[in-house]
Amino acid sequence: MTGIQSYIARIDAVEAQRQRIYGTASGGDIWGGTAAQTFRADPQRELDANLTVIASYLQPQDVFVDVGGGAGRVSLPMSHRCREVVSVEPSPGMAEGFRSLASDNQITNASVILSSWLDTGLDTKSISGDVVFTADVTYFVRDIEEFIRGMEGRAKRRAMITVWSQPPPNRSAEIFQLIYGERLEALPGYRELLAVLWEMGILPDVRVLPDSPWWESVPTSREQATDLALRGRWLKAEDQDRARRLVDGRFDELFETGSEGFQPKWRPEMREILITWETEQRLAI
Repeated sequence: MTGIQSYIARIDAVEAQRQRIYGTASGGDIWGGTAAQTFRADPQRELDANLTVIASYLQPQDVFVDVGGGAGRVSLPMSHRCREVVSVEPSPGMAEGFRSLASDNQITNASVILSSWLDTGLDTKSISGDVVFTADVTYFVRDIEEFIRGMEGRAKRRAMITVWSQPPPNRSAEIFQLIYGERLEALPGYRELLAVLWEMGILPDVRVLPDSPWWESVPTSREQATDLALRGRWLKAEDQDRARRLVDGRFDELFETGSEGFQPKWRPEMREILITWETEQRLAI
């Protein structure tokens, strides 16, 4: 099985397990509402260490295209460091979050296109940039080769992908197995993505960025720790009470108590990984 085939097989296994346990998805904007609010961030904030590295690749006259840019957590801060930012975002809720943040902060060189990156109706001629970037999207992309070809074909100088060393949905694997009695099918991460790129003839630079996940913290109470263990869309509403009893019964196995709070033993250290390559050299070949 090739790297691309293995990537697709992982996506398919995750989807098959999801349908078997949760049934067919009802549709709608799963990234809207509360989810969109979670990913809002002040565009004027001081850049953290990870975003500082990403910004270091930009030049003042660049157009920065953010694929699946959400509410602009990355692209809106970049608007102060380049000529223009364009977010291509399929979620109406996320796109509205982007627009409102840009408007509230008087950012005039930022726009959002409500579309999937793989939408055949997307205007490939008008949507291009000096740098094409995506963060935390590739875990969910079945047509990974087409997705990457689209990034490379629309990036005049550089393509950039960031993923976490463990895909965030995979963080619940041990708790999932405790609740449902089976192994969680894992989404593809950086290892699988690199295999795809190498198979496509792309040899990227890979950098491990310094900061821990911006959304994670150590719970300071037993109740907060239990909430952390059961957080996410993977737990069905009807299983909440049973799940709390199971976590409570295994609490000392799942958490280490320290001076700062309750450290999850089942959640390994995680870092953001930047995968990037120059496209102008490859496209000239």
